Amino acid sequence: MHYRQNFIGIFFIITLMFFSLNAFSNEKNDKKGHGEENKFQPGSFILHHILDAHEWHIGKFGEQEVSIPLPVILFTEKNGLVFFMSNKFEGEGHGPKQYGDYLLEEGKIKAKDGSAVYDFSITKNVVALLFSFALILWVFISVARSYTRRQGKAPKGLQSLLEPLILFVRDDVAKASIGEKKYEKYMPYLLTIFFFIFINNLLGLIPIFPGGANLTGNIAVTMVLALFTFIITTFSGNKGYWKHIINAPGVPWWLKFPLPLMPIVEIIGVFTKPFVLMVRLFANITAGHIIALGFFSLIFIFGEMGAAGGFGISPLSVGFALFMSVLELLVAFIQAYVFTLLSALYFGMATEEHHSEAHAAHGKAH
Repeated sequence: MHYRQNFIGIFFIITLMFFSLNAFSNEKNDKKGHGEENKFQPGSFILHHILDAHEWHIGKFGEQEVSIPLPVILFTEKNGLVFFMSNKFEGEGHGPKQYGDYLLEEGKIKAKDGSAVYDFSITKNVVALLFSFALILWVFISVARSYTRRQGKAPKGLQSLLEPLILFVRDDVAKASIGEKKYEKYMPYLLTIFFFIFINNLLGLIPIFPGGANLTGNIAVTMVLALFTFIITTFSGNKGYWKHIINAPGVPWWLKFPLPLMPIVEIIGVFTKPFVLMVRLFANITAGHIIALGFFSLIFIFGEMGAAGGFGISPLSVGFALFMSVLELLVAFIQAYVFTLLSALYFGMATEEHHSEAHAAHGKAH
């Protein structure tokens, strides 16, 4: 068993080194074809890998660039609804590409004449979102069927893998934060966001298709997730929750009247909570990818000084990148847990029975 684990680890390291050295050689070939004045730009290299795109770049094999073209769907003032595949765009290197009346520059499509363009394209992140959606559906439908077929039996296969995570979210997140009485109605949402974030974090660490998309590092995605939490919290808030926001007990009157300082602070807090959720997930996932790509950039930077420098720094860069990848496995779980926990805490605060309400309910019961 130990020999097998060591072999898998060594094979993984060699594979990473092969991909890094292959990327280094491809980068050098690009420079020979485009002139020595085109030096490696770490910023452009990193942004190219973490930002959304209108194609899914697979890699470069010899002189051939391999990419999966994606549908471009535009609504324009001049031509109305326009549809074509992204491989129609033509251009050299990482500069602007063009097709007909349109330019593709830095991942954005513009009209040559400056007219308005509304982009509804199926981008790399959209494909990753659809894939993860299908994967999550397949996993949980399969597990549900297994529970139906194997009632009363010990979990097996995917059941045994997912059941501890589901129980963890139920017992240590939902029950602990919301309470025994009210946690059940929030469980579907909490489980959905936990596994959505966790699975997409893991897929983002896989360097080959269909992995490698920075979906949870896209602020539009994290904004939508945070918005769902905000809406559920807002509509779940009871009378005591809103009373504590507008007229917090235990606060000196001069902080509430005539200038309502505390109510203003509390209302701002209602909006800053989902904002923090959005930024926390986006920043942590994106930062991890940037650090790992930064280590790979060292290969190209030293390679410009000479081939020996590039090949010499490769083991060190790959080693640090491997360490960051292992660390990101932990971060993938932690960020899913933190987002779910904070959402559950917000739901718990919104539905909490305050002392006056609990006392009134107790009096009615008697």
